[in-house]
Amino acid sequence: MKWNPKALYRFLDYLIWRTPAQPWPRAQQLAVRLTRMGIVLTRDLAQGQLTLRAMGLVYTTLLSIVPLLAISFSVLKAFGVYNQIRPMLLNFLAPLGEKGVDITGRIMEFIENINGGVLGSVGLALLLYTSVSLVQKVEESFNYIWHVSRGRSFGERFSRYLSALLVGPLLVFSAIGISAAVAGLGVVREAMQVEAIGWVAYQAGRLLPYALVIGAFTFVYTFIPNTKVRIGPALVGGVVGGFVWQSAAWAFARFAASSTNYSAIYSSFAILILFMLWLYLNWLILLFGSSVAFYLQHPEHLVRKAGEFRLSNRMGEQLALVIMSLIGRRHMDGESPWSTDAFARELRMPMRAIDEVLQPLKTRGILTTTGDEPPGWLPLRDLQQVTTKELLDTVRAAGEDQHMSPDLMPETASIRQLLHRLDEAKASVLQNVTVKDLIEDMPERYGRTDP
Repeated sequence: MKWNPKALYRFLDYLIWRTPAQPWPRAQQLAVRLTRMGIVLTRDLAQGQLTLRAMGLVYTTLLSIVPLLAISFSVLKAFGVYNQIRPMLLNFLAPLGEKGVDITGRIMEFIENINGGVLGSVGLALLLYTSVSLVQKVEESFNYIWHVSRGRSFGERFSRYLSALLVGPLLVFSAIGISAAVAGLGVVREAMQVEAIGWVAYQAGRLLPYALVIGAFTFVYTFIPNTKVRIGPALVGGVVGGFVWQSAAWAFARFAASSTNYSAIYSSFAILILFMLWLYLNWLILLFGSSVAFYLQHPEHLVRKAGEFRLSNRMGEQLALVIMSLIGRRHMDGESPWSTDAFARELRMPMRAIDEVLQPLKTRGILTTTGDEPPGWLPLRDLQQVTTKELLDTVRAAGEDQHMSPDLMPETASIRQLLHRLDEAKASVLQNVTVKDLIEDMPERYGRTDP
């Protein structure tokens, strides 16, 4: 037979992306989902958004690394454990070899030169702002990955992240100190003499760096995005990110050891270039692991074509009716309100598509949100007073403002008359149908996903 690569590509494309008439066996579902995830992750990297955001975080890191470590230094100094910063930096920059030692020495010199009395109140405020801005940029990148358009308020960011910057280092080094103290106990030393226990402790010590990196990645994936991230996807993303990070550290160490040509070309700038490359790899791996967690939690985004999901007019109107019915049903039953994430799981649609419908209804005063995290959706008006015509008109007019409105478009008398007749026909059919009527017709089993 003649080799036909196009036919093979079409066959594989159909095999991977088709929707079966009957559910696949569990093993086949897993294989297809993993294949789709690999394709989508590769496509995300190739399109360059993750790489661009990783580059931006490198620039922000260079500006804020000294203020960030200075804050940690001041907190740890108050508790007498500030000497732990140097070993932590040396460990992080170990793939750079001898250049990592030089960079660590220079960073520590910068930190020790920071003096609160010299900086003054304005300088200290700038120091705190620069440190918090790094975490803010990280949050924006994670929100992009998780398709979250609503960020945290500045006050919430400042208080939340500043507390993490102040308390986080203390907790980390306290845990290290407690582990060292426990290891130094006489009972523990005697137990280590037993061959089986000693072997287990040795293997655990070898796996400890991986566990710490995976734990740190999992915490970041859960804590940073402004949405509810389930622990399962976050842990899988942490495992993937931790494995890739350890592998990248080994590969980059070999690269740095053989980078004598860079020193010959760039002279003293070679240290800075290697440092920036290592920072770039770290941020890219961190964002990649977050993408893995996102696609595990939201498999509805594993689609064949790239680009943002866009609702058609018909889907937007139908989605508005379904969402309003679900919200009203749960509200009338006295149950916990729906969140945007719960809607995405129930309806198997991207969160941004759900948000395209929810936000106009909130702006119109039909819906409101709770103060929970993540926020839940509640009706703001009596469901018997909200007509289906008002719902559909709200979704239909979403995005219109004084700069883009049908009133600004030229129209003839025949067009104006046609649109008027269309509105009258819609009103005659929908005006007397309320949201409560839709809820009463809804089956009991429908919409029982945990909010």
